[in-house]
Amino acid sequence: MADILYTYKNQVYANITNRCDCNCQFCIRSHKDSVGEADNLWHKSEPTLEEIRQAMDAFDFKGYDELVYCGYGEPTCALDNLLASAAYAKEKQNIKIRLNTNGLANLYHKRNIIPELAKVIDSVSVSLNAPTAEKYQEVTRPQFENAFPALLEFAELAKGAFEHVQFSIVDVLPEEEIKECQRIADERGIYLKIRKFS
Repeated sequence: MADILYTYKNQVYANITNRCDCNCQFCIRSHKDSVGEADNLWHKSEPTLEEIRQAMDAFDFKGYDELVYCGYGEPTCALDNLLASAAYAKEKQNIKIRLNTNGLANLYHKRNIIPELAKVIDSVSVSLNAPTAEKYQEVTRPQFENAFPALLEFAELAKGAFEHVQFSIVDVLPEEEIKECQRIADERGIYLKIRKFS
């Protein structure tokens, strides 16, 4: 059975689905089966809410101040389990919750889900991945045609709903593209995190 909760660099992560509406060229899941302390992050079947809750009950959260929804899938593709398990973690553990997302949830669900997320999520990190729509389609290979403007809109809507919102990119991008991503973030008043590729 795949790990539902795992630790990496002294943070706790929730791996609640393997479904994803993107197929990113650089995605770590296309290179290896796990990250950090996890043995395996590939679920044979989608975890149920009960299984996610059981994993939370069995995990010792002492010393951890944040639970991050980020595994081998896009957490918002399992929206009901995301919302319910985040509410459960908040109630039981009194812990801050971050969502790492591709920012395409409103497209995927065909509605604005940010108000639902804001009830249980404290901060959001949106994977920007590229500075233009054309580059984004090439690198991220999303299921949707209009993905890039949708993720920018998601981030802007999120800005007013959460304690902290950031864009993230991986440092493998050329310097010019990193500068362009910084400009996109600055124009929107959103912090840009540049992650090391590992």
